[in-house]
Amino acid sequence: MRKKIIEMRGIVKTYYQGTPNELEILHGIDLDVYEGEFLSIVGASGSGKSTLMNILGALDRPTKGHYYLDHLPMENVKDDGLSQIRNKKIGFVFQTFNLIPRSTALKNVALPMLYGGVPRSERSRRAADLLQLVEMSGRSHHRPNELSGGQKQRVAIARAMANDPAIILADEPTGALDSHTGRLVMDIFHRLHQEQGKTIILITHNAELAEETERTIRLRDGSIVDNRKNNQYQLGGSYESV
Repeated sequence: MRKKIIEMRGIVKTYYQGTPNELEILHGIDLDVYEGEFLSIVGASGSGKSTLMNILGALDRPTKGHYYLDHLPMENVKDDGLSQIRNKKIGFVFQTFNLIPRSTALKNVALPMLYGGVPRSERSRRAADLLQLVEMSGRSHHRPNELSGGQKQRVAIARAMANDPAIILADEPTGALDSHTGRLVMDIFHRLHQEQGKTIILITHNAELAEETERTIRLRDGSIVDNRKNNQYQLGGSYESV
């Protein structure tokens, strides 16, 4: 039986607390994520997806409630500890890629390892291996402005894997891509999930992409309104039973 890697209980997020403009975005979220699970979080714009993702990724703290990451109570972790957790345990993939413009693909992938204290020779070797994994070996010395959108996103996925994180958080990773390129990116996530057992949380407004994952959480107005298992997921253009 899979163990829980994330437990959230009663998560509330409020902005402008104590002012006339006080705004509660998340209203008591309860959420469990299991090790090795491919999960999607869906909802319309303004549903609270990004706010929830920021808390899941230790980029922000909840106003109320408890968040346990791999059984660690996150409210007890200081800010510098959160930075270490983000670097070691969580890999981020964003819609806007967030690559460093002046650095090559290889150096972009190696950067998290630099912050993680990995020796230079090991950084270069692992970065090259990860670019091969996402079929970008031939572009390792190209800068982002020399890459297409799909190529940038594949580099971003390789970078997210740099420190072998337990969790990959992907925020609208196909949102800026055409359908064909988006398909290639989703297939990479499926491979990472199936072949490496990665826990992947996909934040998306795309219901079709959500159907490809094992389970879908639906947010509406800051609350979970649906939590269901999906019967099928897509790999390489064909459907297979979970």
